[in-house]
Amino acid sequence: MSTVPWQTIGRLAELFTRLDTARGIPAEQQWTLQVLKLTEEVGESAQAVIGAWATNPRKGQSHTWGHVQEEVADSAITSLVSLHRMLGDQAPAFFEAVLVRKAARFLDLDDDASVPPLEGA
Repeated sequence: MSTVPWQTIGRLAELFTRLDTARGIPAEQQWTLQVLKLTEEVGESAQAVIGAWATNPRKGQSHTWGHVQEEVADSAITSLVSLHRMLGDQAPAFFEAVLVRKAARFLDLDDDASVPPLEGA
């Protein structure tokens, strides 16, 4: 995996930490606020899905699936920034370890036969 995304995530995390620290916000409160920001971003993803499906009768189709993808990416970025703000330079290794552990619940990475083929593939 390229290290460029993590470098950018780190720069964002450092910027937000510096700004919050200058405002006198303690570290754990900064982390809490960053996680709340993540919740906001996930809500915007949900709002975009509602708009893509046109399920709000007052708004109709207010979003496209491109909007949904953008909001999901915002959620992912905010999540990684949150992790970096809490763990610093240890965030990439922590994320990778958690990803491997969580993926192992679903994927047997040594046995492609454990995943059934898709119909029509």
